[in-house]
Amino acid sequence: MSDDGRNGQGGQGQGQGQGGEQGQQPGEAPRWPYGSQPAEGQPRLSPQAPSGQHVYGEQSPYGQQPSGQPPYGQPAYGQQQPYGQQSGAAVAPAQPLYGTPVPLAADGTVPLWAPLYGAGPVESIKRFFQKYATFSGRASRSEYWWAVLVNTVVYVVLGIGGGIAGAAGATTAVDGTSQPGPGFYPFGIVLALLGLATIVPWLSIGVRRLHDVDLSGWLILLNLVPYLGGFVIFILSVLGPKPGGARFDRPAPQGAAPRLPQA
Repeated sequence: MSDDGRNGQGGQGQGQGQGGEQGQQPGEAPRWPYGSQPAEGQPRLSPQAPSGQHVYGEQSPYGQQPSGQPPYGQPAYGQQQPYGQQSGAAVAPAQPLYGTPVPLAADGTVPLWAPLYGAGPVESIKRFFQKYATFSGRASRSEYWWAVLVNTVVYVVLGIGGGIAGAAGATTAVDGTSQPGPGFYPFGIVLALLGLATIVPWLSIGVRRLHDVDLSGWLILLNLVPYLGGFVIFILSVLGPKPGGARFDRPAPQGAAPRLPQA
């Protein structure tokens, strides 16, 4: 082949190379030939990957999302968020609801006729005596068991105090029974009066506790059954509130705003 032919073919190859470089669109990232490496500071792009996408195995700079992927916490195109959740927002844990909505009184407190969920010992004892003979409505678990606990502590303290006070001057009868000394009688009188004074409120709060479980208050008569009756009432009083127990409440006052009670 002549020198002119070889020169022509070389020129044609150079022209094709220049034409290939000139064939790139303005603003398009350069595509490096297979096996070649870009200069330092220039991004590595796959010859087969679309413009702007990184080579497989490479990571994007910190804080940047890879091309074609949605931001963190956002669903991909065509995917839906779970029902009731907001996009990108933290899901709050479910709060347990106790009983049914209880309207508030004018001063913003739970009215006396409504159950007070999450009541403390002072509030429970106050309601225990304020609703002395109230057999309608409901009593929350906290109201009932705080009253039981305080009553038990009072009886134990008075009993121990009476035993200590009656130890002095105690006598033993002929049949072997022990008779406490004179110091016991003041404690014994207080215990007897306390027991008589709390018969009615114990019955009423027991009925209201059964109402909160959506049971008839007449079940309180199971206490008349020796041993087994008291055990059944104990189990029923431990149960949680039921929404159906609201049927034992009296109608809400006019203008009261409904509100869910806190635990």
